[in-house]
Amino acid sequence: MKKAEFRSIAPQFVVPDVRRTAEWYRDNLGFEILGYFFAEPPVYGIVRRGNVEIHFGRSDSGTIRSNAELRPGLGNDAYIFVDDVVALHQELLACGVEIVEGPVTRTYDCVEITIRDCNGMLIVFGASI
Repeated sequence: MKKAEFRSIAPQFVVPDVRRTAEWYRDNLGFEILGYFFAEPPVYGIVRRGNVEIHFGRSDSGTIRSNAELRPGLGNDAYIFVDDVVALHQELLACGVEIVEGPVTRTYDCVEITIRDCNGMLIVFGASI
């Protein structure tokens, strides 16, 4: 029996302000905004860079619950594989993005950068070495 191939994933972050978040990802991480949906102000938005999409849904309560917050020191909210961590590091520095860690070489043969986004989500970018 043939099995379907998985090609990508699009995590959804629950955020207090969909438009502000999508614009931050555009202006600081180089994503393009694919659209806003369902209301004004929007309750849903999508950004994309390369094959990576991230979806944003508006929090009804205005609160954010990140994995990093729920598991301090043990969690991140997304891990994005990239082809060139050094080039990305230069992009992030030029945009003034908060770099929490890295680039750092891990024992599992990856070089990683961890950033904090405008909502406190921890995003890790990694490349195999």
